[in-house]
Amino acid sequence: VQLVESGGGLAQPGGSLNLSCVAVGFAFSDYVMTWYRQAPGKERELVAHVSITDDATTYAGSVKGRFTISRDNAKSTVYLQMNMLKPEDTAVYYCAAHGVNNNADEYWGRGTRVTVSS
Repeated sequence: VQLVESGGGLAQPGGSLNLSCVAVGFAFSDYVMTWYRQAPGKERELVAHVSITDDATTYAGSVKGRFTISRDNAKSTVYLQMNMLKPEDTAVYYCAAHGVNNNADEYWGRGTRVTVSS
């Protein structure tokens, strides 16, 4: 079982990045997907969350209107499109898969670093 994030890097304030997270080894379409982030010296926080069928999303207030989470179950991939980036978006971003109903399984990626700086 693996979740592999990619797409991080350096962006200027106001710029954009698109993160991807590919799932391997489990039934991706049976899991709710979430992006989290952890900035240096801070606790991990939830960034965005998407339902199994991609019809329900939630966002942290700090990213609402700037970030968009989506998923492609055919490709076992979840995305995080990040626009209008701010220095405070600098963090390591992790994707996670959470089972639903009677499935308590949970999987995490290793993270991809995003740095927003001029």
